[in-house]
Amino acid sequence: MDKLAIVAANYLWYLIIGIAVVYFLTRPWPEKKPLLICAALVLPLVFLAGLLGGAIYNDPRPFAVDHFVPLIPHKANNGFPSDHVLWSAAIAAIIFPSNRYLSVVLWILTTAVGASRVYVGVHHVIDIVGSVAIAIGVAILVDYVLKRLNIIRFNEIQGD
Repeated sequence: MDKLAIVAANYLWYLIIGIAVVYFLTRPWPEKKPLLICAALVLPLVFLAGLLGGAIYNDPRPFAVDHFVPLIPHKANNGFPSDHVLWSAAIAAIIFPSNRYLSVVLWILTTAVGASRVYVGVHHVIDIVGSVAIAIGVAILVDYVLKRLNIIRFNEIQGD
């Protein structure tokens, strides 16, 4: 179980990125354009929101607080938010309006990333929940603004 958690904690988010890239590359241009616009806005805003969240809320790593050796080596810095989960959740949120079925798969994988990061001892649950909340909040805000400005209508895209 430990080895599986270590692999998931370190590398599963790369699978999420890979799935999203393959999905994007296999779409025709009319479907790529809104995804590209959304990603170009969501990803930098998620990065900035994550930095802001980390500056506002400090959550020492579990191994630093409880004095144990985590299953993966890590610096004893602020654990909030979890970057692995932040990026995974952002990708799942970006895909959601275009393809809800694929997004559900990505959300399941994101949950596995978060659970494994907690299991290996490098994050608390609040770090995971905060990352998901930041990603969803930013994605909803971007979607709302793009719709209000009539730039994008994701609901007109037919998912697979």
